[in-house]
Amino acid sequence: MGKMPDTVSTQDNAGLLVLAVDDEAPGLSEIKFLLESSPHIRRVLTAFDAAEALRILRGDYEQEVMARTKAGLPPVDAVFADINMPGLSGMDLARVLSAFRYPPALVFVTGVEERDALVTAFDVGALDFINKPINEERVLKAISRVADRVGRTAAPTASSSPTAQNPAEPTDDEVIPVELGGTIKLVPRASVRYVEAQGDYARLHTQDGSHLVRIPLAQLEERWANAGFVRIHRSYLVALPLVSELRMTANGYAVVIGTGEGAKELPVSRRRTKELKERIVRPPKSGW
Repeated sequence: MGKMPDTVSTQDNAGLLVLAVDDEAPGLSEIKFLLESSPHIRRVLTAFDAAEALRILRGDYEQEVMARTKAGLPPVDAVFADINMPGLSGMDLARVLSAFRYPPALVFVTGVEERDALVTAFDVGALDFINKPINEERVLKAISRVADRVGRTAAPTASSSPTAQNPAEPTDDEVIPVELGGTIKLVPRASVRYVEAQGDYARLHTQDGSHLVRIPLAQLEERWANAGFVRIHRSYLVALPLVSELRMTANGYAVVIGTGEGAKELPVSRRRTKELKERIVRPPKSGW
């Protein structure tokens, strides 16, 4: 691999820097070709396994990667990784990436036999999923999600501290894999109106129906806090921007989600009422 110049700018080069990881040469060539066909992509690095990918992300081979890390940026904008690889799997790689101070976006590339793993993959922070055989349209859609995420997490400048950035923060384009009749459906988080606890599971309620996912409500509460979701009850997490009313009922306070025939009333526990009132009257964060 050619040596990069000693001085590398992380700001002047337009387009995304991504890393593709697959232990099979044909699969790696295909995903690399499709990634490079997108106008969003500036450069594609490749690795034949997770161990090599980690060496690249440490900057062992790439001065550009090292310069990005020193500037308080993710080492690459995104990693497109196969799940089933010898040695360290794609899931193992994902867990390591989640521990990075500035983790890149993660997109899993999966075969039919691996689709059951997608429900678990959501837990390690995957932004999107591409099923094999690879479809060009799905690759371009995943790239668009990555570009949107990178656009929402601006690079540090001279007047801003890198520690103020949070590349791992979820965006409106985050998707949740749910299993329906043996197939995996990707539900955009932006379509979720509220979430209901069901034991160690959570039921996502959207305008079109509901979906059961294998993840505790408390974990979603923590993960989606910066996206405008707030816990109102031990059993409910709601999208705060969709709350149309906070009303007093015979049993205490309740919120109304949405308006018209699709409106839904949910109870608010006493211990969470004060915090909810403060959140409702507080000016909303940008992007909510």
